[in-house]
Amino acid sequence: MTRFVRRLRGLPLRSRLALLVTTAVAVAVATAATVCWFVVQSTLINSLDDALKGTARLPSDVVARLITPDGNCSRVVLNPDDPGLFKQVIQIVDRNGASCVIYGKQSVGVTSMDVGVANGKAPDATHDAIAGNGSKYRVYTYPMNDYPVAVSVARPLSEVDDTLSKLGLVLALVAGIGVVGAGAAGLWVARSGLRPVDELTDTVEHVARTEDLTVRIPVEGDDEIARLSASFNSMTASLASSRELQQQLIADAGHELRTPLTSMRTNIELLTRSEETGRAIPPDDRKALMASLKAQMTELAALIGDLQELSRTGLTGSDGPVRVVALHDTVRTALERARLRGPELTITSDLAPWYVRAEPASLERAIMNLLDNAVKFSPPGGTIEVGLMRGRLTVRDHGPGIPDDELPYVFDRFWRSQTARALPGSGLGLSIVARTVESCGGTVALGAAEGCGTVATVQLPGAPTPPPEVPEGA
Repeated sequence: MTRFVRRLRGLPLRSRLALLVTTAVAVAVATAATVCWFVVQSTLINSLDDALKGTARLPSDVVARLITPDGNCSRVVLNPDDPGLFKQVIQIVDRNGASCVIYGKQSVGVTSMDVGVANGKAPDATHDAIAGNGSKYRVYTYPMNDYPVAVSVARPLSEVDDTLSKLGLVLALVAGIGVVGAGAAGLWVARSGLRPVDELTDTVEHVARTEDLTVRIPVEGDDEIARLSASFNSMTASLASSRELQQQLIADAGHELRTPLTSMRTNIELLTRSEETGRAIPPDDRKALMASLKAQMTELAALIGDLQELSRTGLTGSDGPVRVVALHDTVRTALERARLRGPELTITSDLAPWYVRAEPASLERAIMNLLDNAVKFSPPGGTIEVGLMRGRLTVRDHGPGIPDDELPYVFDRFWRSQTARALPGSGLGLSIVARTVESCGGTVALGAAEGCGTVATVQLPGAPTPPPEVPEGA
């Protein structure tokens, strides 16, 4: 059985479907034919019994001439040479089991059921018996109320067997045709039903061979194959979008890296040429050159760090397990770091408890990016106001603000305002914030603050109290 299952699994799906359909139809046809055969057999036997019971009963005077005064048969009426005799046999059975054939060509074996009827122990009896020539007969025995004998009427079972044999041949022929037709229909159904799967397979192989993610499969209907095709189209569309994002990221990163690298190369070439020619650079110029190199290296390091963060977080904005996080504690930790980066600034906070589901490191990094922006754009001695109320986090600075026409682009990767290009930064901070907040199911927005400055608003779903602890393994 195991070997058969392995061989079945080794067949193509189309062949397996055709074989299963053929087997199912064959079993159904065989079952129907068997039931039909037994039903017809029972009907024919019942019809034969009714015919035997409907036979005219022997008159009493005929019986009186055929039995002795002590109840035994006196003679046998048997004429095997008479061609007019039917196959039906009529015989008298006495109490001792002796029989007298009064009509027919051979006697039929007497059973205990016939003797029981003759002795008055049973009203009548119907059974099968073997005749003197070895043929099977159907026998009906009834009593003679005026005499201690019974009369058995028998007809050959060949009347039923011949009909059943013909019926068996017909059923076998019909079943064979049905199985062959089912096999052909199953193969056709398998081919028709698996045609979309073949198209999907060809498309997948084409994509794997050519990496062409623009290919789409036509979706027809709403069955499982249509859902599979739609899912494949969605997958290729997502892959194509991801590839475009990757290509755009590489292009943007290359563009952003080119500027500091070009500037660093120029400055290094100046220093190298000075060493090679022996012409010293004036101390002030050399100091400015080294300061420029240091600033460019810092900018390059920040850009590479942000790129690494993006590569770790990917499209989800998270690079670790998600768990319940106390947002107010995370904001408080980020505020301590922000005060170190802007010691001349005044940072106020009003934090109400709020718990969210997030990856702690990613969430803290996003909040730190918002605070870094506020520190970077705040004027010396300025104030930064941070508030958290029912999951709504606001970070407001008093800097120059962002023009309205630039607000739609603030969360794009590598986008930097014209007024901010002179400041350090990679243009990836707010993009990381947006991805992290979206991965937590929240929203983030940047807008002009009342009066002056910018206010960043983050709304995260959660609760003012932590959820109850769940036992490990529950």
